[in-house]
Amino acid sequence: MTGRTLPFQTHPVKVDQVAEKKYDVSGVGNAIVDILTQVDDSVISALKLDKGAMTLMDTDTQSSVLNHLEGQTLKQASGGSAANTMVGIAQSGGTGVYFGKVADDTHGEFYKKDMEAAGISFPVPLATEQPQPTGTCVVLTTPDAERTMCTHLGVSTTLTKADIDADVIDQSKICYIEGYLWDADTPRAACVEAFEVSKRLGVKAAFTFSDAFLIGRFADDFKNLLNDYCNILFCNADESKQFLGSDDIADCATKLGKMCDHVFLTDGPNGCHVVDNGNASHVSGFSVNAIDTVGAGDAFAGGVLYGLTNGKSAVDSAKWGNYLASRVVERIGPRLESDVKSEVAKVI
Repeated sequence: MTGRTLPFQTHPVKVDQVAEKKYDVSGVGNAIVDILTQVDDSVISALKLDKGAMTLMDTDTQSSVLNHLEGQTLKQASGGSAANTMVGIAQSGGTGVYFGKVADDTHGEFYKKDMEAAGISFPVPLATEQPQPTGTCVVLTTPDAERTMCTHLGVSTTLTKADIDADVIDQSKICYIEGYLWDADTPRAACVEAFEVSKRLGVKAAFTFSDAFLIGRFADDFKNLLNDYCNILFCNADESKQFLGSDDIADCATKLGKMCDHVFLTDGPNGCHVVDNGNASHVSGFSVNAIDTVGAGDAFAGGVLYGLTNGKSAVDSAKWGNYLASRVVERIGPRLESDVKSEVAKVI
């Protein structure tokens, strides 16, 4: 559907005007089991991977990567960008539900239990009719904290419109949708369905660009999404530069703020730029010793979404998002081990 104008127009909605609902956020994204390990740069070179990037691969190619890692300590966690964000919301004290597709296999069972143990409802049933396994992502973190990802999407690419429950979204204050869904036809349709349901029901829609490579392929589609559906946008500096063809981050934030109501543009250790109904501001980051950047953007979005759905201003929400991101990069893996509810008042 590249270049097609989408059917709804955005109507400004103030972030603090939310009704009492069962869930703070409903998330829609790929459901992927992360397999995490630390490696030297020599491993990245030996595997001929693009350091710091995410590479999609088939089962056999990913298996060859895992074979190369024999003897390494591997850690497993339920993942996927939007899923990590949902866990960040729960760890902050919020509530959420997640729409993602996993298979009826060992990884799928682990994924569902792990999400529910983190406090996120996972209503989509395990897929029994598909030959593909649950999606997996081998995350290789080098000493400079860069993460290189080897992803086999598996059954996650079969998420359909029928998996999006309008009644559940109606019980959510915000629906958060992952840009990675746009890379395959069936989940793309599920993505549009979530946007359309949210607009029809008056639920604010949040979107993340997810990765610069998607902008290279779907920039026109994403512009349509921002203009026609999106109330809240998450992106990073590189994504915004590519999307708008500008090297001025503050200028990028301002331009994006003309496309949707609320923009949260992260800039690594420099914090983030926030545009709230046309009002632009910069929110400083926290000084940290980063050892693994995987999940930083996801944690940031989780912190922001928790704040927006729990009475915090856009700037205070961004400050909490920066804090969660700073905590995540100080450890291995895409999320914190325990909740941080008690720290909200200390930070904001």
